[in-house]
Amino acid sequence: MQNSASPPTSARRHSSQYVGFELAGQAYAFRIDQIQEIVILNQVTKTPQVPEFVEGVANLRGSIIPIINLRKLFRLPAKEADGDTRTIVVNVGERTMGCTVDLVSQVIRIPEENVQAAPETVTGNGAMYISGFARVDGKLLILLDIDELLDPRKLEQVNQAAAVELSRGPRD
Repeated sequence: MQNSASPPTSARRHSSQYVGFELAGQAYAFRIDQIQEIVILNQVTKTPQVPEFVEGVANLRGSIIPIINLRKLFRLPAKEADGDTRTIVVNVGERTMGCTVDLVSQVIRIPEENVQAAPETVTGNGAMYISGFARVDGKLLILLDIDELLDPRKLEQVNQAAAVELSRGPRD
C-alpha cells in the first residue's frame, strides 16, 4: 500500500527540486542540484575595475568567491540589503560564486510536465538564461539556467539583454 502523504516514486523520478527566490517581487528559481548553500554574508570586499553587478568577493570558509548582485545584473532598481537578503552559493562548472537575492522563499519540487518552455517572444534576448516557467501556488516562477546565466564569459551579455528589455519599456 502506498503512503498518500508522499508523492509516488514515479512522480519523484519525473520532477526536479528548485530553490525559489525573489527579486523586486518577481519569483525565480534555480535547480537545487547546483546550489551549494544559502548564506547571509556579513562582509563583501569591493573590487576595482569590475562591472557594477559584481558586488565584490567574499571569503567563504577559506575560498574567495565572486558575489553577483542579481538585481543589478537584471538592471532592477537598487535595494539596500535587509534581514531577508540572502546569498545563494552556486556551482557553475568548476567555479563557485554567490548570487545576492532579495529573499529565498522555498524549496519546491516541480513535476516536469508543469514546466513550460520559455517562448522567444516572451523572453526576447533573455531566452538564453531562462530554462522555463512553472506555476506554483498561484505564482508564475521563472526558472533560471544557472550555467547560462552565470557563465563568466556571458555575464556582460545577460546584463546587456536586461538593458535592451528595459529600453523597450512596459508591455501591454
